[in-house]
Amino acid sequence: MATYLGLGGAEHYDDSYDYEYEEEIEAEDENWRPASERAAKRWRAVSEPSRIVMLTPRKYNDAPIIGRHFRERQAVIMDVNEMTAAEATRMVDFAAGLAYGCEGRIERIAEKVFLLAPADMEITTG
Repeated sequence: MATYLGLGGAEHYDDSYDYEYEEEIEAEDENWRPASERAAKRWRAVSEPSRIVMLTPRKYNDAPIIGRHFRERQAVIMDVNEMTAAEATRMVDFAAGLAYGCEGRIERIAEKVFLLAPADMEITTG
């Protein structure tokens, strides 16, 4: 079967690997930390007051600005009224993925206006 797929001579892949090189790299990198520690530092409790940022993106290339504010644990009100329908849809999809990935929430608060809330922010409707 391996020859049929163009993988003839696959038996030479059974050689053992030398892992000493990888251990040397990890020992040399003193700044290396597991992802869980980096995430814990990023999402640690903040003593600063909460901020709400109002942004009106004009094109999809403005997405990193929204992402930066949200990753800094700031609530973002995103008004996509100035965007074409296709770009607005794309921006809302980006924002929904951002909120999901950072364990936050996204809520529609008006026509083409959305609130991105960090995980530690409570949203009450009434």
